[in-house]
Amino acid sequence: MKRLIVSCLVVGLAFNANAQNYWKKNTGKTAKVFLTNSATNEKMVDKGTVKFEKFGQPKETDACIFVDPDFKYQKLIGIGGAITDASAETFYKLPKDKQKEIIEAYYGKNGLGYTVVRTNMNSCDFSSDSYTYVQENDNTLKSFNVAHDEKYKIPMIKEAQKLIGKDFTFYFSPWSPPAWMKSNKNMLKGGRLENAFYQTWADYYIKFIKEYEKRGINVWGLTVQNEPMATQSWESCIYSAEEEREFLKNNLGPTLWKNGFKDKKVMIWDHNRDLIYQRATTTLGDPETSKYASGIGYHWYETWNNKTQLFDNLTETQRAFPDKFLAFTEGCKEQFDMSKIYEVSLGELYGRNMINDFNKGTALWTDWNVLLDETGGPNHVGNFCFAPIIADTKTGELHYTYEYYYVGHVSKFVKPNARRIGTSSNRAALTSTTFMNENGQLVTVIMNDTDNAIETNLWIEGMAAKLSAPAHSIQTVIL
Repeated sequence: MKRLIVSCLVVGLAFNANAQNYWKKNTGKTAKVFLTNSATNEKMVDKGTVKFEKFGQPKETDACIFVDPDFKYQKLIGIGGAITDASAETFYKLPKDKQKEIIEAYYGKNGLGYTVVRTNMNSCDFSSDSYTYVQENDNTLKSFNVAHDEKYKIPMIKEAQKLIGKDFTFYFSPWSPPAWMKSNKNMLKGGRLENAFYQTWADYYIKFIKEYEKRGINVWGLTVQNEPMATQSWESCIYSAEEEREFLKNNLGPTLWKNGFKDKKVMIWDHNRDLIYQRATTTLGDPETSKYASGIGYHWYETWNNKTQLFDNLTETQRAFPDKFLAFTEGCKEQFDMSKIYEVSLGELYGRNMINDFNKGTALWTDWNVLLDETGGPNHVGNFCFAPIIADTKTGELHYTYEYYYVGHVSKFVKPNARRIGTSSNRAALTSTTFMNENGQLVTVIMNDTDNAIETNLWIEGMAAKLSAPAHSIQTVIL
């Protein structure tokens, strides 16, 4: 029998004039609650409102989460996912009504509120085959052509762009240069960009940006290289921190600026949290390099299968470079198994990472594939993975995993330009983050990934609302 823990969840204001002013602006003293509860199979269900009553000092024995709207931190750029070849190919295998459902589910007014789209420049593992945009050994890049992307990827990106509107935030990442530019003469299995092709490769980014923008897709930013320390069986390319520094300083950065693209947000690293501090300090320690970089990208694959991800490395990196934003650029659950697509642990993986990433300073959060098929692909090297929505291309059925709902508890309610609010928990059982939208709306997300239900009080300086956090649940409280 599961034990019921009685505790207190606290969202607090400093006891000062500002705190009192907060309540003057929120005279209704009620908050709306949306809940996902695995035990009852409720998914983002509107649970109505909770009322705030006077409540004194919490006891030390109370489990509490403290949130203080007087302390505002990073501004949210946006939340979204990647439209890869695999996502787009799967999308266009589906009936028109299912295509519309997927686009609405992510980008529509009643969907998850996604505003960010990432894609691959040249092929990646989640492509049906390896490809580039130029002919073999074309040093001049005169043959550059994105016709490959016009069949699936570009049309799907434009569908998303149409619904997102003004907040559309699009960036791209390369997995590998063409084979003839590399030391191993292969797009797969690592290798390095040959020194002789540094400038040719920098020019390649410019060609890509111009071709996409010619088609009405405004490019917000780019990463220098996807996973630059991973020799993969799929498209990959190795850069040391020094090599990335030199390429950005001498080639990519100046080439972007010379072509009128100084506004593009360049993100370095784009790999796991384990080496993020070393990479940032080595690459950005040079002021001439740093001036070309806006952000530092990272993934979660260093220790994704347990609860001890290296979140503190984000804190150290943000402290070292407060003028650069942190960007989660990719993460997914690997080793796809269709029989496990409805497990709540998939959602908890996302909830745990999102909440901790935001609390450590992350400003941009991007999931990996927005859509995959019943095999966890297509994928030309057999690296099959989970996605928030799995589509059975044989039957047309769409499967919404817990990933979809757990991400939605943040993305649906926290809007671009929201500011993260100071949050502190005194119990590991309750994980929480809070944002304030531009309209002053306070959004608190609370996750309980334990086997025990927790009775809570949402507490704001002298006022509290009673809540319950069921076992293996996530909820969003909007004040």
